[in-house]
Amino acid sequence: MEHNMFIHILFMLVIAIVSIAVLGRLGLPAILAYLLTGVISGPSGLHWFTQQQVHFVAELGVVLLMFTLGLEFSVPRLWSMRRTVFGLGSAQVIVTTFIAGGIAYFLGQNIVAAVVIGSAIALSSTAIVLKLMNEQGWLRRRHGELSISVLLFQDLAVVPMLILLPLLASDGTPMSLNGIFYGLLTGILAFLGLMSFGKWVLPRIFDEVARSRSNELFVLSTLVVALVTGAFTQWLGLSMALGAFIAGMLLGESQYRRQLEADIRPFRDLLMGLFFISIGMLLDFNLVLQYWWQILVTLIAVVVLKIVIVYGLLKLAGEHAKVALSTAISLGQVGEFSFVLLALAVNYQLLDKEVSTILVAVAVISMSLSPWLIRNSVDIAKKFKGGKPSKEMADQTVVLPTSEDDDFVVILGYGRVGQTIARFLKTEAINYIVLDLDPTRVTESRAAGEPVYFGDACKMGILKRVGIRQASMVVVTFAEERQTEEALALSRKLAPDAKILVRTRDDSNLTELKEAGATQVIPESLEGSLMLVSQVLYKCGVPLARIIKRLESERRNHYQYLHGFFSGTETDFTLDLLHAVSLSTSASSVGKKVADIPWLQLDVELRAVRRKGAEIEPAPDDWVLRRNDILMLVGKPRSIEKAEEYLLQG
Repeated sequence: MEHNMFIHILFMLVIAIVSIAVLGRLGLPAILAYLLTGVISGPSGLHWFTQQQVHFVAELGVVLLMFTLGLEFSVPRLWSMRRTVFGLGSAQVIVTTFIAGGIAYFLGQNIVAAVVIGSAIALSSTAIVLKLMNEQGWLRRRHGELSISVLLFQDLAVVPMLILLPLLASDGTPMSLNGIFYGLLTGILAFLGLMSFGKWVLPRIFDEVARSRSNELFVLSTLVVALVTGAFTQWLGLSMALGAFIAGMLLGESQYRRQLEADIRPFRDLLMGLFFISIGMLLDFNLVLQYWWQILVTLIAVVVLKIVIVYGLLKLAGEHAKVALSTAISLGQVGEFSFVLLALAVNYQLLDKEVSTILVAVAVISMSLSPWLIRNSVDIAKKFKGGKPSKEMADQTVVLPTSEDDDFVVILGYGRVGQTIARFLKTEAINYIVLDLDPTRVTESRAAGEPVYFGDACKMGILKRVGIRQASMVVVTFAEERQTEEALALSRKLAPDAKILVRTRDDSNLTELKEAGATQVIPESLEGSLMLVSQVLYKCGVPLARIIKRLESERRNHYQYLHGFFSGTETDFTLDLLHAVSLSTSASSVGKKVADIPWLQLDVELRAVRRKGAEIEPAPDDWVLRRNDILMLVGKPRSIEKAEEYLLQG
């Protein structure tokens, strides 16, 4: 029996690995792979396990998830976004819960089940939305900021929901209002008690653990704190996840936050995978087939309802129609915490299995659709609402510089780099105008008298309004590659004669940006290296004029000597490597001239030749290779291997 269970566990893990790999290729989240694994290995599939068999271990995944959520709970960050978080976020959760719960109540569900259904539908997927927003480079855009604000409040709203669920039922019988009030009071007292414990005791415990310099002790202490606080709140009749969240929140402001998060992540990811597998086991395919049309209707109703509610709330708040619609589409799915609520509701007998199956199926399908919806949310919003300039840009009167010396610069992006450039331009009395998408930054800088305007630099109409056609230079300072590429293409189209300087983090797409129209690409990492080199050479007594000449030579040659590096233990096969090939007596290339070697066909560059301690760079074409010469080659790892084989064996 135990042997069979071990085999079943092994096969279940194999199915999970294959599912994650296949769905990952399709651009679908790993959560769906875990759910699929649960369906296959659960009662609806091969019946290796029941949901009850893995429930306890899976619940630990929720506990650790809430612990890490507490670690990420930043009071200063929340306070800085308080208007949108507590205004828009609370309105979305309350209105969606009320309307969805009301519909469920009128369709025959009791009041407790209606509250559970409304709460589950109100939540969206933080993991999916944040991941895709980050991939698209939209986290700093207006609809990205609004989405984050709503998701932050939803994550916070899970906490009172976790308190209420155990209180709404006792052995399957709903409690009275007095019982719920007593339970909430217990929860508040537990919260205050844990806060006191965390403020005075937990930091001292982890100070002692840190002094031991034992990684094993630190990991073990983290797990024990998360589980003990969870067990304490469960003993009080509340949820384990609530105690773990409070513990994480208390430790989130400590100096150990990053280490705690790193230590807990492997356990959290593994146990969360088991949790979603257990949710997949709740899916009864017989019920899914039986209620397929109800699932489809509910799916459409849920997605449309959430989009309409968020869109309506944002319009009431004065947001532009396109921003409101793209935000609403991004939040249209049902989230991972909905699974947590549904699983607890089924365990507390607050929800029928049929209803739970329908809602789980709706959540799974909506999460499957969300990658496509989020990636195309902006385009869909454009088609529905047209391509007019945003309200913020339309309300601003753009004052173009009127300089006779034609030194008019457009800066796209007003972060740290953009602001630094602007300060130096102002010092030299050079006119400039700036576009940025951060409303707070724009408001503060305009109040200080800076020529900064709110607008999307990836929109042709907005670039025209800031007079990019009259600019002598455009400086693109965005950190996101996609945003940089879009702004560069439009800038070159509208200002074909202007110099366009592009800031990037590295040189990975330097050639592509040059081909797209950039006059010069400035990679931060390489420029930082050059500045450090200049300081080293200057301190070593090298004349300043020679240093400047060498740096300019590097820039003209596209940072040639900053591209090849000796590989370490972790080789990046997308970067050029520097590799030394020593010619032995039997090497076939000994006696040949440098020009006789087909470097282009080998796809490598001969950087230098070292002979008897001296280095020749670059080696002349008529240089004859000799025994014990060391050739310094630059190229991709596979090309280096091929070139070395040719040089040594022919």
